[in-house]
Amino acid sequence: SNDDDSTPTDPVQTETVSNLYAPQTGGQGQPVGGEFAKFDFETGAVTTSDTDWDIAFRGTTIAVNGGTVTGTADEPERNGNAGVAIVTGTLASVTTAEGLTFNQDADASFAIPTGSDSGWCNYAGDPTHLITPIPGKVFVFRTTAGNYAKVEILSYYEDAPAEPDAFTDATPYYTFNYVYNPNEGDTSLE
Repeated sequence: SNDDDSTPTDPVQTETVSNLYAPQTGGQGQPVGGEFAKFDFETGAVTTSDTDWDIAFRGTTIAVNGGTVTGTADEPERNGNAGVAIVTGTLASVTTAEGLTFNQDADASFAIPTGSDSGWCNYAGDPTHLITPIPGKVFVFRTTAGNYAKVEILSYYEDAPAEPDAFTDATPYYTFNYVYNPNEGDTSLE
């Protein structure tokens, strides 16, 4: 009938990104720097665009294209309105972005906190020195385009070994699963 105002929707996309390389310079007491590896959920790819990116990675730091610069060396300008909500659960259990509060980067503060036990990872220290994702953390993003995605980070080591060895497995190579809803404003994530 002609009074049907429902719009056909595109299917929600479930993807895995493997080995997103996000090196940094410095560290070990030296100033940290280097370009961030920017990622765009709409294309599902790393991008060099100054504007069409949602999240960016460098070492264990994750930036969001929303808010303001934090004051970190070599970080990208924030020119989008992306945000992130950190949710406890599994990728399957987080089914909607509705009702979430989205945080953005700010002066001296990333929306996804940096440091062990506070953001997305734990650092084990001696003797293993492993960097591992914190179990039960799901990151729900509002993208620069006004869409929604959810992310679960699986590994910081190249090829995501089941039992990584910090002394032999290369870093920083992010592997993560994500679900992206390509329908603008639609908060469903399943």
